[in-house]
Amino acid sequence: MAAPLTDLEKRKQISIRGIVGVENVAELKKGFNRHLHFTLVKDRNVATPRDYYFALAHTVRDHLVGRWIRTQQFYYETDPKRVYYLSLEFYMGRTLQNTMINLGLQNACDEAIYQLGLDMEDLEEMEEDAGLGNGGLGRLAACFLDSMATLGLAAYGYGIRYEYGIFNQKIKEGWQVEEADDWLRHGNPWEKARPEYMLPVHFYGRVEESKEGARWVDTQVVLAMPYDTPIPGYMNNTVNTMRLWSARAPNDFNLKDFNVGDYIQAVLDRNLAENISRVLYPNDNFFEGKALRLKQEYFVVAATLQDIIRRFKISKKGSTGPVSFDSFPEKVAIQLNDTHPAMAIPELMRVFVDVEKLDWDTAWAITKRTFAYTNHTVLPEALERWPVGLLETLLPRHLQIIYRINQGHLDGIRALFPGDLERIRRMSLIEEDGGKRVNMAHLCIVGSHAVNGVAEIHSNIIKNDVFREFSELEPDKFQNKTNGITPRRWLLLCNPGLAELIAEAIGEEYVKDLSQLQKLNELVNDDAFIRDVSNVKQDNKVKFSQYLEKEYKVNINLSSMFDVHVKRIHEYKRQLLNCLHIITMYNRIKKNPKAPFVPRTVIIGGKAAPGYHMAKKIIKLITAVGHVVNKDPVVGSKLKVIYLENYRVSLAEKVIPATDLSEQISTAGTEASGTGNMKFMLNGALTIGTMDGANVEMAEEVGEENMFIFGMRVEDVAEMDVQGYDAVPYYNSIPELKQAVDQIQGGFFSPKQPELFKDVTNMLFNHDRFKVFADYEGYIKCQEKVSQLYQNPKEWTQMAIKNIAASGKFSSDRTITDYATEVWGVEPTDLKIPPPNEPLFSNG
Repeated sequence: MAAPLTDLEKRKQISIRGIVGVENVAELKKGFNRHLHFTLVKDRNVATPRDYYFALAHTVRDHLVGRWIRTQQFYYETDPKRVYYLSLEFYMGRTLQNTMINLGLQNACDEAIYQLGLDMEDLEEMEEDAGLGNGGLGRLAACFLDSMATLGLAAYGYGIRYEYGIFNQKIKEGWQVEEADDWLRHGNPWEKARPEYMLPVHFYGRVEESKEGARWVDTQVVLAMPYDTPIPGYMNNTVNTMRLWSARAPNDFNLKDFNVGDYIQAVLDRNLAENISRVLYPNDNFFEGKALRLKQEYFVVAATLQDIIRRFKISKKGSTGPVSFDSFPEKVAIQLNDTHPAMAIPELMRVFVDVEKLDWDTAWAITKRTFAYTNHTVLPEALERWPVGLLETLLPRHLQIIYRINQGHLDGIRALFPGDLERIRRMSLIEEDGGKRVNMAHLCIVGSHAVNGVAEIHSNIIKNDVFREFSELEPDKFQNKTNGITPRRWLLLCNPGLAELIAEAIGEEYVKDLSQLQKLNELVNDDAFIRDVSNVKQDNKVKFSQYLEKEYKVNINLSSMFDVHVKRIHEYKRQLLNCLHIITMYNRIKKNPKAPFVPRTVIIGGKAAPGYHMAKKIIKLITAVGHVVNKDPVVGSKLKVIYLENYRVSLAEKVIPATDLSEQISTAGTEASGTGNMKFMLNGALTIGTMDGANVEMAEEVGEENMFIFGMRVEDVAEMDVQGYDAVPYYNSIPELKQAVDQIQGGFFSPKQPELFKDVTNMLFNHDRFKVFADYEGYIKCQEKVSQLYQNPKEWTQMAIKNIAASGKFSSDRTITDYATEVWGVEPTDLKIPPPNEPLFSNG
């Protein structure tokens, strides 16, 4: 029995959520009442729960503002090298709780809200998720912003303020139905509009050649209006900025083209310009070559580069004469998050050559030293290739610049490999087969000084396969930067019980140095600690099961294993393999109801791209199987299947801490990294997975024996591709697989429409790129091992502790430190900017 905590220990236990000072609480209550009164113009008699949320959000924001202004002053005075993270997606989720944690205000706010007679959780639930991303890529960008601020880097996130974020998913009769995500309808208390920094962005027009060089004329102008959101570091008073651009029509937009009588129509047509920032494209790992999407991509980079150059010129304010751009790469690092912002490369060249009048070679040398490119996928359908005709219409000057960049690039290859026309064709930025297209990945590689993948295995595939000829040409350019997650949101915020337990055991420094979790290895055999970790998991399961029972009207067996598979729905992520396992378990229970069975609650969630027919069918299949399983009295509480509707950041924060088993089962060589796998590991779930993405490095850190690894490796998949994959022999030789597939095909799960899943089985037999049947047997056997271990709670928890202890590498702080030192040429700092009530620079 552990000794009771002393007062000092109790205080230490809660200090990672901030100290509750009496004056602190009084000040917060005062701020809350003031905002309710003056900002929201309400009193307690008429205020709604949403008003209370807004009053609290404004109160917390007050604590950010002084630090935010102070941080920007500090950067202005010290003029550090600035890092610009360009991304078409920032999947931020909710802001309130994260801000309270990073400012050390959580406990004081909890106490203030309690004293006001309100419920903190109810208020937090009022906040809309900022769903400005599809999945991993956008959430990674959000974690990176948190880490850049925590590490004291002068960093800025730049993207688009989509009026509608990723759609809300409803499941109706088992089908996904999309609804618009009108996340701004109640206003957003965290952003500040900056109309004074509005900038023009040009489209269309034509290029005029003159003695002075090329001029892009007769363009259509759209204005980019910036909205700034503060990004607080953890307990260091640094508050960085995420600047998102919104499209606005200029006042004369289209008016000059109309006669007076058509004034109304001319004003209505302003929407055409403003559509640019209306909606996020809901595609994950799929390229949709729409003109509007290209407009979005150019819109964000054109506005951002003007901003970057303006800031650079201000820092040169003391110099006389024209500004020299020679030092630009020493002061500016731009990271391209995938190819979506690739147009930044020709745009910077256009500004340097056409506007600032640099000669081409100087401009190109500066541009290459400024940009770095992160690749996020090797799926061919995800790689962006823009039709030349579209670029010619929309951005004629940029197409000329891309051709000239390509000319210089190909001249270099010709010199090295004279007469090798095939190589020149493969390495060109312009692809000729099936209509001329610009290969944006090639543009990014040629225009950057560093190219990285997001996990060791992925970076090797890029280097040795996808972009092999480029890496042979410039081997030093290619790097690896394994992804990470922020421990602030993905432990302190979502799993306070575990966060406090760890702080009690090893101190609270781990929050800023996650590698310290290794110290937990000393407690792997400590019975009290094992029990505490187990209790925290059980508490989280109870809490989540209450949520499920409320939302889905199902009774959850709390002693069942929570087996969770949440991510975008995509064939490569193999939700179908999981589905086959569910059917197999169901058939085993039906065949022998009296046989011992380790109970499971299988939870699957995720959105399918609206135009992705197969992904939507997969959702329907899972819900149809769940319908049969959950209604069968023979199954009872042994097996439940739940499809989590509208999976998003705020729902991830609920489900991940409650998970026992994390499913990471993509075909080897297809998942670039994954970050869900890291979140589950940090929260004490065990992983069943293939040797793919970051799973490989997780296995290196914790030991393969502490994960459930199954299936083909990358080389097995490659070999199978050479021989040709045939699904039929697996079907014929594995009776349980045959039974499950026959049930799907025969309408067992869709008796009213026996043909409903014909497309799914047809794909599995005839054109399954991701080889589900080939890994079925290994997966089922591995799942049996999982069930076996789950029957021994102590051993299971010990393995969970080993996983938590080994998850330090997967902090986004480590990832960003690697980018900072190896790509951007900046150093993280522990420097704490003085708080707003102290002078910025002491006179010492």
